[in-house]
Amino acid sequence: MANPRIYYLRHGQTDWNAELRFQGRKDIPLNATGQAQADRNGEKLAEILPTNHSLPFISSPMMRTRETMQRVLVKLGREDEDVQIDERLIEASYGDWEGKTLPQVKIEFPELHRRRKEIRWEFCPPNGESCAMMLDRISGWYESLDSDAVVVAHGVVGRVLRYHLLGLDEQDAGGFIFPQDKVCVIQKGSEEFV
Repeated sequence: MANPRIYYLRHGQTDWNAELRFQGRKDIPLNATGQAQADRNGEKLAEILPTNHSLPFISSPMMRTRETMQRVLVKLGREDEDVQIDERLIEASYGDWEGKTLPQVKIEFPELHRRRKEIRWEFCPPNGESCAMMLDRISGWYESLDSDAVVVAHGVVGRVLRYHLLGLDEQDAGGFIFPQDKVCVIQKGSEEFV
């Protein structure tokens, strides 16, 4: 399909999100706020998805994305729906920073923290992954789609997808804070948060 529309959700909040703790590949469950966000997004999808659609439901393999997707499916009345798990949608690795809070990183790595703010797109945490490094993986995933889809993934994945589809400035794309309480309807050249 030339230009599939993605109903993109970032997973709901986790305790680590609330603590400003770098998660990356750590498998952390949703907290109560994250569960409510997932429910809200499921209700919003029920309002905006085409009637009687047969869109695929695709999720990152992480616990927080799978839990978000399951809560969304309940709100859609489709809790028995098969969900495709796609490893390419896994979150960026924060390497040595995973488990550390943002204040800890500022203290332990002041120069790297400064550089991260200056070059968000290219910045790679020690033994981690940058947005730029993820571009081939995420753009390849998008280009492989053969239909519109409902997708639950992560903040950095969403940043890279927005960059690929909207032609954004690298710094703007890399610094975008992807909301956990909105559905992003996105395809090449357009996006809307609802």
